[in-house]
Amino acid sequence: MTSLVSRALTIRTRPGHSRRRRMSSLVGGVSAAVLVGGVGLVGATASDRVDIGLTAGSEITLIGHGLGHGRGMGQYGAYGYAKRGWSYRQILQHYYGGTTFGRPADPTVNVALHDKNGVSVHSDAGMQVAGQPVAANEAVTVTGGTATITAGCGGAPVRTVPAAFADPVNPAPNRPPNEFLKFCGSNEPFRGSLGSDGGRVTNKLNVDDYVKGVIAKESVPGWATSGGIEALKAQAVAARTYALAAIASGKKIDDTQNSQVYGGVSGEGAGTNTAADATAGQILLQNGVPAFTEFSSSTGGYTAGGRFPAVVDDGDTASPNHNWTATISPSAVATAFGLPSLDAFEVIQANGLGAENGRAVKVRATGGGRSVEATGDEARTKLNLKSAWFAVQGQRTPPQIVKPPTGPAGGLGLPDLSALGGIADQVVPGAGELVGTATTAFKGLLGGLGGLPDTLGQALGAPTPTPDGAGVTQLFQEGMMFFSKQTGAHVLAGQGLKRFQARGGIPVLGFPKTNVLR
Repeated sequence: MTSLVSRALTIRTRPGHSRRRRMSSLVGGVSAAVLVGGVGLVGATASDRVDIGLTAGSEITLIGHGLGHGRGMGQYGAYGYAKRGWSYRQILQHYYGGTTFGRPADPTVNVALHDKNGVSVHSDAGMQVAGQPVAANEAVTVTGGTATITAGCGGAPVRTVPAAFADPVNPAPNRPPNEFLKFCGSNEPFRGSLGSDGGRVTNKLNVDDYVKGVIAKESVPGWATSGGIEALKAQAVAARTYALAAIASGKKIDDTQNSQVYGGVSGEGAGTNTAADATAGQILLQNGVPAFTEFSSSTGGYTAGGRFPAVVDDGDTASPNHNWTATISPSAVATAFGLPSLDAFEVIQANGLGAENGRAVKVRATGGGRSVEATGDEARTKLNLKSAWFAVQGQRTPPQIVKPPTGPAGGLGLPDLSALGGIADQVVPGAGELVGTATTAFKGLLGGLGGLPDTLGQALGAPTPTPDGAGVTQLFQEGMMFFSKQTGAHVLAGQGLKRFQARGGIPVLGFPKTNVLR
């Protein structure tokens, strides 16, 4: 998730101040209309052109709002509303329109611990392995499907039991510290069970215990004592629901920002645990199943829409990233887009929600006789911006307003087709059917890969038709999916995507014909 802790620290520009931004090497996009050296915009008439006085050495100033994707709850907005007296239920109903409160059918969460290489654990209160008791002075080492009980950590073997997990003496949530399982050596404690699942060290626990290790990592624990306890309660419900929705879609959960940052007992806080306990068992349902409750640090004052209706976020005035500016040189933009030089740089479509025409939906960079278009989310990634809500200072020709689709998705990161078809037809006439076909193909591809691969991360945007209508792409945190009728659906991630973009991307290479996940 694009949370306060896991994402905000990567952004160096102070709110309201301009400085040169570091360029990212990922997929491309850009923002509002800028002319360099008096060269006009692509598609503009002589009367439309406006020279805002940039020279080759000038810097482009971006005016922006918010931090993160802006979908669902804004964490700073929740904090702002909590300080105004809103309850956590009011906060959640505001951001996640169309949901109802409910309880999970299965509250179990399996969390892969990315920095653990093996399982050797002990507990002050003893443990269980396959229902057999393990004494307090004994330890358990799990290797594959075998658990070896030893006389303490590193001690002589006592017996072996077919089992993949070591379990606490009581599997119920919210148990006392003496029942926590602790890794031999580090004594790092965890609630629930520890073992091996699919070859990965895994913490299996109740979702109520899980969120205790999430909230303090994904939000600000100090809000508990500064008027924001209701915001932390809202975060607990959102984090609980998000995990269960991801699991229901087939996604594997880990302890990184690919899922939600999770720190076990060591990552908990007293105030955030209070918020978790106060909302125990509560989740949000959409159409009877856990809602995909995305959240981000700061919406900038208006949520982005998508699965939930876009709403004004007055609470976001509490955010240090409510308003921001950044400066980028034309040459840096050209490099980011694979252009030899930059003649024009513009936001050509925006969602119209909030100041400066709202979030960028589509952008265009032109130079050296070429024109490159991309989504606003791609531009955010390409230019290392705080959000896709940005405009270029000095742009006179307003972008086309394209309202965001709204509706629950059929799968994680994939939008509802009935909502998407209309927006696709606005972007590229006649593309609604193509996007529907592509989305179905993307679902099939992800299913064949065993769910959303960890290497992709979360979706940053909806499936979007290419400008020429030849195919459809969808951007993720660490990769991209591609579809055309000729090549079908394929995915590129990591270095594979970087190499593809560096060699010219679709305009030069066409649509990928193989999957590359690293």
